[in-house]
Amino acid sequence: MDELIFRAKDRHRPSWRQFVPVLLICVLQGVFFFRDADMVTASWVSGALLVLWGVGFFLVRRSQTTVGADGITITWGMGRGRTHPWDQIRWIDVRETRTDSGTVRTARITLAGGRRRSLPALSHSNLYPLPDFDTDVQRVVNWWELSTDPATRTQPPKRPRDRITPQALGVILGLVITAVIVLVVLAQN
Repeated sequence: MDELIFRAKDRHRPSWRQFVPVLLICVLQGVFFFRDADMVTASWVSGALLVLWGVGFFLVRRSQTTVGADGITITWGMGRGRTHPWDQIRWIDVRETRTDSGTVRTARITLAGGRRRSLPALSHSNLYPLPDFDTDVQRVVNWWELSTDPATRTQPPKRPRDRITPQALGVILGLVITAVIVLVVLAQN
């Protein structure tokens, strides 16, 4: 089989819809800092935000997943990446996460030690749709099935974070923070 390469730079193209909020935040920071601080501070803060945005953009553009005879290589933008050999990969599945902008589906692997790794550039969302997502995941699964013994394939048990949605976690966290604040206020009075 041919080696599969899924590159984020082929999918994640910057758009004005993403660039305008960053510029707007820089302008708002400049306005607030010019009013309350000095120009040097405003320039440093806005410059730092732009540098962080640029580094994040650079790392996302360089991330990729390579599937080949040695296993699956995951690169998150820095270095050569890490290759997970086929004999260490126990399961391949798709994680669905519901967000305000829709559902995000990401392919991930489960390693022999139980750790899970998302596969960069192999995800589907409303913001970054990947029309061939299911086909691409099936191609990765085909490689895995051809390269591993069926006896070593074990589906991992569900973890609490797989059962709890981010929204439910946010509500729980909000209630805990509120309870702690109420207890601190009551303890002070």
